[in-house]
Amino acid sequence: MAELSTARPRTNAGPGRLLIAVYLLFAIAASSRAALQIATRFDEAPLAYLLSALAAIVYVVAAVGLARAGHAGRRIALACCALELVGVVGVGAVSLARPDLFPDETVWSGFGSGYGYIPLVLPVLGLAWLRHTRRRAAGAPS
Repeated sequence: MAELSTARPRTNAGPGRLLIAVYLLFAIAASSRAALQIATRFDEAPLAYLLSALAAIVYVVAAVGLARAGHAGRRIALACCALELVGVVGVGAVSLARPDLFPDETVWSGFGSGYGYIPLVLPVLGLAWLRHTRRRAAGAPS
C-alpha cells in the first residue's frame, strides 16, 4: 500500500533546478535587452521595450517562486507562469496581426521566435512541473 507523503512539494529539486536556471538565464537576457533598449532608444518602440522589461520581471519572480519550493513559492510561480503564458500568446498574436504596434521586437513577439520559441514553451514546462510536483506531494501517481 502506498504511503502518502507529508513532505512539502519540492519545485526546486531535480529537473526543477534546470527550470530555475533557464528562468534566470531568460531574466538576465530580457532585463539586459530591455535596459539597453529603454536607455538608448525608448522613443522608438516604448511598448515593445516595456513589455520586454515586464517579461524580465516575470522571469525573475517565477525563478524565485520555483526556488522557494514552499506553498507561497508555488503560488508565486503558478501566477507567474500563467501570466507569462498569457503574455507570450497575447503579445505573439498581436505582434503578428498588428506589426505596426511593434516597430521593434519584444521577448514575447512572434511567440518568442527571437529566442527560439523558448518563451512559449517555458511557461508550459513551468506549469507542468508545478502540477507534477503537486501530484507527487499528494501521493498521486506521476
